[in-house]
Amino acid sequence: MDAMPDNLTIEKNASETKLLRIGVIGLGVGAQHIPAYKENSNCEVVSLCDIDAAKRTEFAVKYPNMLITFDASQVLNDPTIDVVSIASYDDVHAQQIITALDNDKHVFVEKPLCLHADEVRDIRHALKQRPHLKLSSNLILRRSPRFMRIKQMIEDGSFGELYHLEAQYNYGRLAKITDGWRGEIPYYSVVLGGGVHIIDQLLWMTKQRVVEVAAFGNRICSNNTNFKHDDMVAAILRFENSMTATITANFGCVRPHGHGLEIYGTKATFVNGEPDGFLYTSRDPSDKPQVISDVHPGAAKGDLIASFVDSILDIAEPEVSADEVFDVMSVCLAIDKAKQQNRTIEVEYI
Repeated sequence: MDAMPDNLTIEKNASETKLLRIGVIGLGVGAQHIPAYKENSNCEVVSLCDIDAAKRTEFAVKYPNMLITFDASQVLNDPTIDVVSIASYDDVHAQQIITALDNDKHVFVEKPLCLHADEVRDIRHALKQRPHLKLSSNLILRRSPRFMRIKQMIEDGSFGELYHLEAQYNYGRLAKITDGWRGEIPYYSVVLGGGVHIIDQLLWMTKQRVVEVAAFGNRICSNNTNFKHDDMVAAILRFENSMTATITANFGCVRPHGHGLEIYGTKATFVNGEPDGFLYTSRDPSDKPQVISDVHPGAAKGDLIASFVDSILDIAEPEVSADEVFDVMSVCLAIDKAKQQNRTIEVEYI
């Protein structure tokens, strides 16, 4: 019998599946994508890219059999690469995503997808031209065990009818915006760069669409620094079922990184805390809340990659679909527009 070709793997149903060749652009957060792909028997990571010479040297030692390059086009234009993970600076996401799609590659991209509405439209158009390709984004709070449990309780009816939500993205890393690349690119949005996580979390948990937003921002924490954009944004959201929500993207806060969440329903209230969350099912102050001790956040940056690969192989739907990525981007962009124009904005879904 002839030997099995090296580029084939066998699924349980004995059908042949092409080994996916992976390229990773950006070796900051992107470094955490590599082991997730390597753990998957259907994947082979073959190419890494970063503009930082020290990172290229580090990863050349760690992965001597991979191509290491400073030029993203070497990855994006390589006809042998099937999948690209994009974890570069936010302002180059759009161009790299479109180039990848134009070169017939599936794309897994760090949040945010991009920075501007016209870029979202261009990406959506490029994806529509190639319906066989998959696109997803690393909206990782969906993999937090605590939030997964709360979502299940919402679906089970434990909260009754939801009527208000409050979510806070507390970045707690001021130096990263005043001294890092976020302050060096032409435009940076804390809503797109961080608030996107909690906005996606609310859409995912409630399965409701936001129809209208209002927002305000300031840059008090980063005043007298090189960072020229708002470091704090607060928004109020109205959903299609009249439910409301408030969200904050608070990058300058003097506290550790974390995710505040309060969910108000007609039967119960959840308040996320550290180290535990609390579920209230009574208005009586003498009744103790139930402690929710499931791990939070408890999710690694590569945890969504397995389902993304499965979607490429038609094994399962991705945990974060392209439509969901476009929806959360539409809400984020509406918040930034409402803040900039100082008026309430209807969400235009792209």
